Amino acid sequence: MAFLDADNKINYLRMVDIFQDLSKEEMQEMDRTTTMSTCRRGKIFYQPEDASEVLFILKKGRVQLYRLSPDGKKLVISTIEPGSIFGEMGIVGQGMHNAFAEAMNDCLLCVMSRSDVERLILNKPPVALRIMNVMAQRLSQAEAQLEDLAFKSIPARLALLLLRLRDEQGSDRIYGFTHQDLAEAIGTYRETATQTLNEFKANHLIDISRKRIDILDPAGLEHVAET
Repeated sequence: MAFLDADNKINYLRMVDIFQDLSKEEMQEMDRTTTMSTCRRGKIFYQPEDASEVLFILKKGRVQLYRLSPDGKKLVISTIEPGSIFGEMGIVGQGMHNAFAEAMNDCLLCVMSRSDVERLILNKPPVALRIMNVMAQRLSQAEAQLEDLAFKSIPARLALLLLRLRDEQGSDRIYGFTHQDLAEAIGTYRETATQTLNEFKANHLIDISRKRIDILDPAGLEHVAET
């Protein structure tokens, strides 16, 4: 991993929601007790049954949280976007992770030790409340995903995913996801996801380029998502 300078680290931490009300002195303490680094795509940060000793704060890139079925099929629990945290379940609750965390592309992140997180939570209760809010949102997303897997067709699941990514990226042009990434996010095979994308393209709902999807008809995708 390559390490970044302190000024960049403090500026980054100031922009993370859970640290928004920390004082200058508290930010300087964060600088002394945290490490910011980069890692390459494919890095496994933790896996099931690993003891949790750190909290990760993502600045750039995406991280995928997933579980593996007994036959090796991946079930994506959540995709972590820049400005959010992961590893919090082990830090504040379970003590052991129950999923894999893997870098989907090159990432820039900050790492806090378990003891530093616990000290921050004790001294700054609003930080604890924001971490709990992140956990609650992630649980809600996981429950909604399980409901979609149980009750919605693959085209409906894929349409929902594309609309969600459109909202997250704030654009009708979605970058950075391979067909494999999309397939794993909706619990299907790459070939099935590719076939469904091609059907969407044939119906003029989307256009497809390398790691880029242009949404042409959001209302049409919403109709598919509701079926």
